[in-house]
Amino acid sequence: MPGMSPKEILDILPHRYPMLLVDRIVDVVPGKSCRGIKNVTFNEAFFVGHYPGNPIMPGVLIVEAMAQAGAVILLTDPAFDGYVPVIGAIDDVRLRRPVVPGDTLESQVELLWFRRDVGRIKAVATVGGEVAAQMELTFKLIKPTETQ
Repeated sequence: MPGMSPKEILDILPHRYPMLLVDRIVDVVPGKSCRGIKNVTFNEAFFVGHYPGNPIMPGVLIVEAMAQAGAVILLTDPAFDGYVPVIGAIDDVRLRRPVVPGDTLESQVELLWFRRDVGRIKAVATVGGEVAAQMELTFKLIKPTETQ
């Protein structure tokens, strides 16, 4: 399946500013893999305090960007319309290089398994081909009626 526009991303991901950390989906193979882009700019709210004079994207937000790109793998399926992905566990996180304003963070995510409403992804985020972070993450999809 080809990429997704910002409008299409907003149609399936429940996240909004300032927590939406996917600007574009380059490609997605529903139920299998996804590649997402976050364009990191000086205008990010987190740079106000992390760190003044030396802006670095917080590692937890890099992890969140990878998780959001991963959510697209299943949320593109109409059967999961309105579901909310929540993190259950994050394992083997490695932060390899700082991500700074001007960087384009590319998340390559693979669905390792999915049973009922729980699954696991493996993700690698790069900047200019250089690994910035990697992880494995277990998640749960919450039905729309469970979140109210």
